[in-house]
Amino acid sequence: MDFSRRNALLATVGASLAGLAPGAQAQAPSTSSSAGSAPVGAAVLSPSRLAPRPPMGWNSWNSFAGTITEAQALETAAIMREKLLPAGYDIFTVDIQWYEPEASSYTYNANPVPALDAHARLVPAPNRFPSARGGKGFAPLAARIHAMGMRFGIHVMRGISRQAVKLNLPILGTSVRARDIADTSSICSWNPDMYGVDMTKPGAQEYYDSVFRLYASWGVDFIKMDDMSRPYDAHEPEIEAAARAIARCGRPMVLSLSPGETPVLRGDHVRRHAQMWRISDDFWDEWPQLEAQFTRLENWTPFRSEGSWPDPDMLPLGRLALGERNSRFTPDEQRTLMSLWSITRSPLIMGGDLRHLDDATLALLVNPEVLAVNQASRDNRPHFIEDGVRVWSAASADGASRYLAVFNMGKDPREIAVPLATVGAGAKAMVRDLWERRDLGPVQGRLVTRLAPHASALYRLA
Repeated sequence: MDFSRRNALLATVGASLAGLAPGAQAQAPSTSSSAGSAPVGAAVLSPSRLAPRPPMGWNSWNSFAGTITEAQALETAAIMREKLLPAGYDIFTVDIQWYEPEASSYTYNANPVPALDAHARLVPAPNRFPSARGGKGFAPLAARIHAMGMRFGIHVMRGISRQAVKLNLPILGTSVRARDIADTSSICSWNPDMYGVDMTKPGAQEYYDSVFRLYASWGVDFIKMDDMSRPYDAHEPEIEAAARAIARCGRPMVLSLSPGETPVLRGDHVRRHAQMWRISDDFWDEWPQLEAQFTRLENWTPFRSEGSWPDPDMLPLGRLALGERNSRFTPDEQRTLMSLWSITRSPLIMGGDLRHLDDATLALLVNPEVLAVNQASRDNRPHFIEDGVRVWSAASADGASRYLAVFNMGKDPREIAVPLATVGAGAKAMVRDLWERRDLGPVQGRLVTRLAPHASALYRLA
């Protein structure tokens, strides 16, 4: 089954991450404010400080579609705290349609009746999130996530609820109503929940300001905002509006734009308004999709920097798709996925159902030497060696070593020789296999490795 949104219609990094620069961590969420409310006078962080390293966390989409409940969220968060938080995965995100009382699968209801407040803003469906009753929203759940030492994220759709427009609800702090700012011609091609907002209309920015102030009052730390990056130019005013609203809301929030493919030509604009942005449509566990991400990540190399992270999407590992199946990626392909996301410093957002987390998948996610590449390398760049082979290198945080990732893209086993000088490693190097966590000894002139089909290797060259 194809679960693409188009067709279906994020600070604690474990001390085990060798080589992380002291003081580089993002500020951990405060748990002292009541119900996760935005701290009074909270400083607004610069975009680079909002996400100084690639965000790491878990998101409910690959496992639950839009159906996750509060009980399931808390069960999953407890496992995440135990299994993944020590390795640095600290953002727990509730994905799409938490406001939809009848969400049941990867297919959206054609005529949804979402939960709304009196000012046209979506709120958690109380039948699925009981602690939200009485106008509390996500504040109680966010407070519990914060108490676990993690940050809380939510998925939101671009625009204003069609139901709010139907009811013509008032916009907080203005004299206008939903119909005054809605652009009913601007709709999402795969989801029926929202209309776009006409940012030329009085009250439009005030609407977005009110939405993000609400999220701040709940204690939200991370926003995955959907139906934004495609078509990019058409949605540019709302991208800017969301970034402006976050800057005004009084609480630091990371903004992640979805889905892609974000146009590379808009790279300068997107990195000034968001900390993450999708470079593809939804990514699932099929080799052709993984193969395609190599070229996209190469193309986005000029725009990868502190606080700016091109996002090839979540990690479809472990149990997926409402429990229907395990990842279709072979063990070699799973390691290739993690090697690619690490050497390209892509956000690491686990998508699999943590309630069924097996030892092999956990080992992929928490290898400290691999995560150090993702979290603390620099000068990440691709190299051309030969057809059917992909090679990336990067510098270690201290500059004393080079990281080298080698990928066999073909259907047959292959011996690959990488000249050390090509990847900036000098004439001789001591080699360490990061996945196996063992030293391989010295090489001179070139490093030769034999890889199975779709397999990879990740080395540290000292």
